[in-house]
Amino acid sequence: MTDQTLTNRDWWRGAVIYQIYPRSYQDSDGDGIGDLRGIIRRLPYIAELGAEAIWISPFCKSPMKDFGYDVSDYRDVDPMFGTLADFDAMVAEAHRLGLKVIMDEVISHTSDEHPWFKESRSSRSNPKADWYVWADSKPDGTPPNNWLSIFGGSAWQWDTRRQQYFLHNFLSEQPDLNFHNSDVQDALLDITRFWLERGVDGFRLDTINFYFHSQGLEDNPALPPAERNDQTAPSVNPYNYQDHIYDKSRPENLGFLTRFRALLDEFPAAAAVGEVGDSQRGLKIVADYTGGGDKVQMCYAFDFLAPEKISAANVRKVLEDFGRVATDGWSCWAFSNHDVKRHASRWGEDEADPRAYLKVVSALMMSLRGSVCLYQGEELGLTEANLAYEDLRDPYGIRFWPEFKGRDGCRTPMVWDSKMKGGGFTTGTPWLPVPAEHMAMAVDTQQGDPASVLEHYRRFLSFRAAHPAFAKGEIAFLAAQGDGVVFTRRYGNEDIICAFNLGAAALELEIGMSAGSPLAGHGLQGSADGTRVSLPPYGAWFGRAA
Repeated sequence: MTDQTLTNRDWWRGAVIYQIYPRSYQDSDGDGIGDLRGIIRRLPYIAELGAEAIWISPFCKSPMKDFGYDVSDYRDVDPMFGTLADFDAMVAEAHRLGLKVIMDEVISHTSDEHPWFKESRSSRSNPKADWYVWADSKPDGTPPNNWLSIFGGSAWQWDTRRQQYFLHNFLSEQPDLNFHNSDVQDALLDITRFWLERGVDGFRLDTINFYFHSQGLEDNPALPPAERNDQTAPSVNPYNYQDHIYDKSRPENLGFLTRFRALLDEFPAAAAVGEVGDSQRGLKIVADYTGGGDKVQMCYAFDFLAPEKISAANVRKVLEDFGRVATDGWSCWAFSNHDVKRHASRWGEDEADPRAYLKVVSALMMSLRGSVCLYQGEELGLTEANLAYEDLRDPYGIRFWPEFKGRDGCRTPMVWDSKMKGGGFTTGTPWLPVPAEHMAMAVDTQQGDPASVLEHYRRFLSFRAAHPAFAKGEIAFLAAQGDGVVFTRRYGNEDIICAFNLGAAALELEIGMSAGSPLAGHGLQGSADGTRVSLPPYGAWFGRAA
């Protein structure tokens, strides 16, 4: 470890994290599936982009029913991705390049092929009988309650050996662990220690608010239609019809998270970011899980990952609501990830100038108070792939096709070289097709072109790094109209005014204070005169407050 790693426990605050979906990033052996050696090859690209950390989606041993989010061995790398030696080499190279390494830790559930579950289901009296959530049927043989799986249908699966139901919030092949059992917590913390001692700098905690369930197994109440939204599940999924107050987001989780944080604090600079999937209480949960300094350092909710298009009013509401409920909490903002339709298509496809739109919304995200998570390919402006049914691999999309096409469209391979078959991702046949339209957006077509989305990301990340107020500063919104978003970021003696136009028409904004002197280096167009800021379509202006 470097001296900086030893002293900078606060590295995560305001960090820019680059998410890698390993199946689709870079294949090193021609089997059509990305791997750890492929990631090693591309780490310089990420460092040159300006990211400070990488988050790698699951690579532990798994039968891949949910592509690694169903773990069968927490202490080993799945052979399709490589070996533990490859992992060690990847961590060493990342650290050499100044990058932190965050791994996806999936501990709310395991694979049904995990040895723990095999033992648990063997009888009602074995040593691990209570390691998963088991319950008797109702007298008529139906499931214990009305809880639903995010992947469709009941969250309960009948097991013929125990003649009981087990809980699965996702696929039936992903049985939920019983966090009310302290032995389960101890085992999971021991696994966390294993990876920390191996050199990881932190964890992305999958479905962090799903760890505990109500032991009373009460039915969830119905959610009025007016209160339903599709932040956590697609609108075609009846999961949205319930208020999930008994099957997740339980108060007992706070106690486990304090245990988790105590383990992190044994290491020089370890940190964690939690994924909060709760459409009704997301920001409040983020506040609870990150406040007080004794739980996880940061979380993200689905406010900007939802289908609803980002707007000036929405940005202000989300940030001000978060500031109100989480006075000492910290969020990590993202517009795209491996679970949602890429925002280039979700928001940008109807814009007059999609490329300019992507530039301004990315600049906005990278200017907000909080940490930032970039999903591989968004720096190229990649759109959602439109795949045929026969190309689908995601069980979620296969279940709800065609109204919901699943997650494969955002998981297609990264495109590196427009002149190579498969975009330079593999010499073999890629596990998902590489869309023809992505080839024109490959890294080699954008590198060195100052007008490209890629060079915009590089330029803006450099601009962001030059001004600590973006990473560490407070945020305060100023008056704005229409598609205008204006706020200040203040840290120490630096006070920066940030103004954005999310629309296709020019804007003149009265910001109510002197705009001060402009800051250069971000590459976006705008100007200011006195207390007025002039922004062209999809423009932005940054200035040092007078």
